[in-house]
Amino acid sequence: MAGTAYVVGTFDTKAEELHYVAGLLRAAGLAVVTVDVGTKTPDGNADVAADRVAASHPDGANAVLAAGDRGQAVTAMTQALLAFVAGRGDIGGIIGLGGSGGTSIVAPALRSLPIGVPKLMVSTLAAGDVGPFVGVHDIMMMYPVTDIAGLNRLSRTILANAAHALAGMMTQPPPTPVDARPALGFSMFGVTTPCIQQLTARLGGDYECQVFHANGPGGRAFEAIAASGMLRAMVDITTTEAADHLLGGVCTAGPERLDVVARTGIPWVGSCGALDMVNFWAPDTIPDRYRGRLFHAHNANVTLMRTTADEMETIAAWICAKLNASAGPVRLLLPEGGISALDAPGQKFHDPAADATLFAAFERHFVAGPHHQLIRLPYHINDAAFVAAAEGHVRAVIG
Repeated sequence: MAGTAYVVGTFDTKAEELHYVAGLLRAAGLAVVTVDVGTKTPDGNADVAADRVAASHPDGANAVLAAGDRGQAVTAMTQALLAFVAGRGDIGGIIGLGGSGGTSIVAPALRSLPIGVPKLMVSTLAAGDVGPFVGVHDIMMMYPVTDIAGLNRLSRTILANAAHALAGMMTQPPPTPVDARPALGFSMFGVTTPCIQQLTARLGGDYECQVFHANGPGGRAFEAIAASGMLRAMVDITTTEAADHLLGGVCTAGPERLDVVARTGIPWVGSCGALDMVNFWAPDTIPDRYRGRLFHAHNANVTLMRTTADEMETIAAWICAKLNASAGPVRLLLPEGGISALDAPGQKFHDPAADATLFAAFERHFVAGPHHQLIRLPYHINDAAFVAAAEGHVRAVIG
């Protein structure tokens, strides 16, 4: 079943466009509910009026409609729409239309929907940085080219494309999986790619392998999928985002990285992949405090900085504090031969002394127990022998 298509926006300013989209969706054979999230004069022509949405606010409708200024009203309506959406059981997909205010109201509701539910936002902000609106969710952002301020030959075409995109997503479900293999999540960076490619090849016959790029958004997506219960275990070989978070790099996944392990107790097998580096953009973007450090130009736009022994001590303590809080099985694998492709004999970041400090710090801070194990392995992280050992531990924690 396709479910119901929800068309959401501020009907006090964009009713014509919203009704146009709703009509196209109905013409495509979908049941449609229009929802007004306007905070000015109610349009009165949506299936769900603004005051009804506002009534879903934890403090009642007046928290939205009697707010002191527009900014307060938009913030309150955002909360109200989140609560309204949470209480609906028939949502098959949502399309929102908006400028800055409408996008701010609708986007959090889109992020609250489960992954896989069609969600589309036509926004005048979609040509810029959409990260704050999308987060790590499967939201389709479409730029309307013209402002959403009346129908014309251009806006009709773009809004029709948006409506038909939602209709297609809702009426054409993804193919049914051909098997029921449990899913495993993997973290990977370019410098740990050989490890993950070998590991997924070895495990792929029994498990569906989902690989996440450890570049910040990838780590957040990895953890969001784990938190949703869609993964049987996390194979977190590449924890480099911790280094970027602690040292100001551009590939940080934020302070919440690894929190899902403690929060859910999901089985975790991981390593210290790429903790030898912090990521920055072009050289002129590197903070002054790091001038004179050892760098590697990954490409014209990305510069890698080698972490020091002291920094690796801090990183190890931070990671261990997260892992120690988990009630689930944890296997932390330390590849003594090197932790990235750049940390190997003859490579620019090869520094056995710094790595030794890292491994010793993990030994000090990691709390071992019946279900929490730290394993030193005399291999490089990309070696076949390390991969074979990792495979064994993954299979062991899954049982």
